[in-house]
Amino acid sequence: MTQASQNGGQVASQKTGQATGQGRLLGVPLGDLGWFATLLMGAATGFMAFFAATFVGIISILFYNSSGHHAVDYAVSYRDVGLPVGIVVLAAAWGYLGTLRVRRMLRRG
Repeated sequence: MTQASQNGGQVASQKTGQATGQGRLLGVPLGDLGWFATLLMGAATGFMAFFAATFVGIISILFYNSSGHHAVDYAVSYRDVGLPVGIVVLAAAWGYLGTLRVRRMLRRG
């Protein structure tokens, strides 16, 4: 192997280490988000959590109703499972992403 190819490999590994040190979510570097992107990513995370929790709630109610011949309304999965989980994850995502944004702004001065 030549000296140039060995150095090229070291440079590529150094760049990769720097990029992964920032933190990424679905390929998006979290430290470089603007204010609109921060709001959008937080809202998307909250929506994903809402729909995932609602799905789990519906499946749980389905098994509960079919196994015990109960009559629990499926609206409970939206009201008591999906909505609280979505709101908590939305607030946590906005808090985390907002903290990253403020720290970056303070660091740049």
